[in-house]
Amino acid sequence: MSRSSDISELLTIMARLRDPDGGCPWDVKQNFATIAPYTIEEAYEVADAIDRGDMADLQDELGDLLLQVVFHSRMAEEAGHFAFGDVVAAICDKMVRRHPHVFAGASVADLEAQTAEWEAGKKREREARNGSDTSALAGIARGLPEWQRATKLQKRAAAVGFDWPSVEPVFDKLHEEIEEVRAEFREGVGHEALEDEIGDVLFVVANLARHGKVDFGNALRRANAKFERRYRRMEVLAEQEGVDLPALSLDDQDAYWNRAKAEEKNRQP
Repeated sequence: MSRSSDISELLTIMARLRDPDGGCPWDVKQNFATIAPYTIEEAYEVADAIDRGDMADLQDELGDLLLQVVFHSRMAEEAGHFAFGDVVAAICDKMVRRHPHVFAGASVADLEAQTAEWEAGKKREREARNGSDTSALAGIARGLPEWQRATKLQKRAAAVGFDWPSVEPVFDKLHEEIEEVRAEFREGVGHEALEDEIGDVLFVVANLARHGKVDFGNALRRANAKFERRYRRMEVLAEQEGVDLPALSLDDQDAYWNRAKAEEKNRQP
């Protein structure tokens, strides 16, 4: 049977932790900048629990993420900016405002029309908030993971017509950028130039993912999980055979990789 708890209990706990007189020294010492990395980390751990289909872990990670919201809100309240209740009120107002077809009797033809209206509403809000910055790219947070920021920049540009009409030119651009990276390696111009060219490749890959309606972060997370899973299986296979995997040549290690990969494919329906 699940235990329910009012949010006020968590707010009270956070206030106690932040109390300079008898609170937790670590919690008292923190500020927005020091807590921000934990907030990002907790969001990723939520996504990881979802990927693994682990509902018990998801419950735990959602609690950790909620704590981050409460932590930031408490620090803001202490500084006189806003409180947790203001955060809740603001998101409630935003959800009602952005869903007139649900709360205000408006109608939309279909999901595509609703998405277009959602984006238009966000655009109006950005224009009101950003004042003199009228760029189509205004308001894209610089604190986002760079792959996510790349996708947002591309979507904004695409919304005003600056986009390839199909995926084929994206492939052409990707090949072009890879050749430029190859040239940098060959010529050894310098680290900064190489970094710049590799960045161009990654930006185009983000564009490729967008054209394929694939989430760049999810795709990379799946690739990471696949690599870890197969490498761990290599280690198990080598250990079972009494082989020191790191001592093998690359070709021999690659043979174990291919065995691990083949096992996965054989298990697929």
